[in-house]
Amino acid sequence: MSGFKLLPTALEGLSVFVCLFMLVGLIFGWDHGFKVVVEEDSDAVLPCLISTKEDITGKLFDWKKDGQKEVFMYDSGLHYNNGRTGQDKQFKGRVSHFQDQLMNGNASIKIQNVKMADSGIYSCIFPRLQPSQTFNIQLVVEQLLRDRSGEIPAASPEPYITILDETKDWSLLQCKVRGASQEPKVEWQDSSGNILPAEEPQVSERGGRYYVTINTTVTKTGRYRCVVTQEEISHQINAEIYAFICEKLVEDQTTKVAVGWLVFAFVLGAAILAVVLAAVLFGLRATKRITVGFNRGAAPEPTTTSNDLTKDIPLLQVGVTGDHQNENGSSKVPPEIVDV
Repeated sequence: MSGFKLLPTALEGLSVFVCLFMLVGLIFGWDHGFKVVVEEDSDAVLPCLISTKEDITGKLFDWKKDGQKEVFMYDSGLHYNNGRTGQDKQFKGRVSHFQDQLMNGNASIKIQNVKMADSGIYSCIFPRLQPSQTFNIQLVVEQLLRDRSGEIPAASPEPYITILDETKDWSLLQCKVRGASQEPKVEWQDSSGNILPAEEPQVSERGGRYYVTINTTVTKTGRYRCVVTQEEISHQINAEIYAFICEKLVEDQTTKVAVGWLVFAFVLGAAILAVVLAAVLFGLRATKRITVGFNRGAAPEPTTTSNDLTKDIPLLQVGVTGDHQNENGSSKVPPEIVDV
């Protein structure tokens, strides 16, 4: 959320109060309605308009603080300032409404001389409307601190921080300080208090007030805060934001998974290589056995392929004993070999 935000039912008819709001306080966005920020001892205007803009001069509207304390009640002209009883003593003599704006559906009130105790959630209720309507306003009263000269400088309000831009890898955080009476020191810190690198602060001055904008880029999921320090008045205030960087979380998990898969792939590859080598060695051994067995087989019988009969006679092997058969099948001792 950023900027100036109003409830859809309160957008109409507020133009006459814009200048008044600027004088008595600053209005920032709030999730449940208005957020009015004023300095202590000043006046605060709490806006409330019904959506139909009808004349509420003869209607009933009731203002309560924190759902309990009676702040201001108006009922067809009768209210706490002209005889009606029941107002909480904290607000007696300090609250008024805008009589001339009732015809436009305006039930806003003004609280004079606000104190820190006046901070809280205020409800503007129209119980008799059909349907009934309720508007919520948050009032923030800032304490004034005096400097050494006795003057009352305005302490820096709570900084406004937001995520200006983001990707899966980083987030760009922005911090804005609006309306500090003295130029503050503004810096970004992580959850441990470490100062983060940041862009050069953009500082401007308007009407004696300082406005500072500073950006930083973060790459890790975590909480970050913008710290505003005014040493002259011993004042420090900060605001915190949570940045979620999904890529870093995914990257950490992905790295672990990737390492696991690499180890698994290495083991699986080694096992497959061992099986292949074993199969190759087994195949080589089997091939060798078949070759040796084939070489040890009987020689084929000689066949007559020419007229040279001597080719068909078996060679005489020296040193081989045993009977040899002649052509008629008889055996005889081989002849002696005589040296001449």
